[in-house]
Amino acid sequence: MAPMLFLLSPAKTLDFDTPVRAPVLKKATEPEFTERAAELIELLRRKTPAQVAGLMSLSDKLAALNVARYGLWQAEATDYNSKPALLAFNGDVYEGLDAKTLKAADLAWAQQHLVILSGLYGALRPLDRLQPYRLEMGTALATPRGKDLYAHWGNTVTDYLNQRLAADRAPVVINLASVEYARVVLRKALAARVVDCQFEDWKGGGYKVISFFAKRARPDGALRH
Repeated sequence: MAPMLFLLSPAKTLDFDTPVRAPVLKKATEPEFTERAAELIELLRRKTPAQVAGLMSLSDKLAALNVARYGLWQAEATDYNSKPALLAFNGDVYEGLDAKTLKAADLAWAQQHLVILSGLYGALRPLDRLQPYRLEMGTALATPRGKDLYAHWGNTVTDYLNQRLAADRAPVVINLASVEYARVVLRKALAARVVDCQFEDWKGGGYKVISFFAKRARPDGALRH
């Protein structure tokens, strides 16, 4: 079986109320691209709640909440201002994983094989320290690196994935991320076979596609499903 990395999108909902087990907290790791994240935070701190609301299509209440989060964000994450990413995100996928019940061996496996794509952090491992934020990858936030977050991250996330997979003779990436987040991975530069997934929902007597990733040809001409 070929080595694999699984790509996930983050969740909009966060859980910073549920305590983290002490043994898990001791294994928390630092995000790879904190400096890049700090650049984005500095830009966001200059914006008013009204500007944040317009930029991200948020209600006034959510905009104010996230302006406060940007103000509290620190380059140095601690046990008090952060939480392991897999335990902080609280959307459907993460509820399905029920990460808070995972044993140490399961979390260690996830740390080696799971990558969470992030508008603020670029790419996160499950145990990377996450501070509360809201910044979706599709946000048209202009930075010194370009017109949006895709330009800001450039080939950084792709290079990171290639580095993670460099020791694998037949690397495979399982893309479970949304189209919005998967776009940050530059396929032509990714040195791995990609398996894209199509998710469907049963509705009105039939299946409705809710997330779709086109099949892509490998260099040998075969299709990536």
